[in-house]
Amino acid sequence: MRYRGSMPVAAFFDLDKTILAKSSSFVFAKPFYKEGLIGRTDVMRSAYAQFMFLASGADHDQMEAMREYMSQLVTGWDAARVQAIVTETLDTLIDPLVYQEAVDLINLHKEQGHTVIVISTSGNEMVEPIAARLGADLAIGTQVAIVDGKYTGEIIFYAYGEGKAEAVHSLALDHGFVLSECFAYSDSQTDLPMLEAVGNPRAVNPDSELRAIAVERGWDVLDFAKPVSMKAKVEKRQAIAASAGVAIGAVAVGITWYAKRRSLRS
Repeated sequence: MRYRGSMPVAAFFDLDKTILAKSSSFVFAKPFYKEGLIGRTDVMRSAYAQFMFLASGADHDQMEAMREYMSQLVTGWDAARVQAIVTETLDTLIDPLVYQEAVDLINLHKEQGHTVIVISTSGNEMVEPIAARLGADLAIGTQVAIVDGKYTGEIIFYAYGEGKAEAVHSLALDHGFVLSECFAYSDSQTDLPMLEAVGNPRAVNPDSELRAIAVERGWDVLDFAKPVSMKAKVEKRQAIAASAGVAIGAVAVGITWYAKRRSLRS
């Protein structure tokens, strides 16, 4: 791992299949169903999406279809209720799914003084608390507009493909990251724009397309296979610090970044 002096360096991590062994959106389908936010058909669709995700990785058309589906599904949801469900079920659902290798890698970057950023297509309501528990410094997820406490269905930012690369470049400008020295980790060929934006791309549990590209370009390929409980590995003081401090920072920076992007579009 390269690191030169005090040069600002960031490590950008995808979430699903890179840090987590399952899709974070799929994991929360059950409590959303239990609380009446989604129906049985939506649960079955989530299960099918998870199967496709694990079997071959989602392609561009599938991700675009998911964007439309997500927009329609969440319209009218109460944002505070969603946040409460995620908070109440986070430890039980997510804790056992974290790859030990990812935890070790995040800690290594932190020891090197790098800024750790989790960037995922999943909704930011899920991404931010997960990133906080991992001790990440920043978190960016898909952002849906909220008016009067309800989701409108308008997707302000879709953290996918070129969108992730846009976020990487924007954060680099805001925080002074030197992208040629930065790192990015992902499992999917749909994240090529993000991987190509940095000087140190890493393919983690890559789909067949990304694995072939990584081999051709000489990128490191990492295979994670050891999901463990974060509680068993992370000291209590780190968990408290993440919940109390990092989560607030992640939320604040995320909202600022989305708001800035929306104002520029307007």
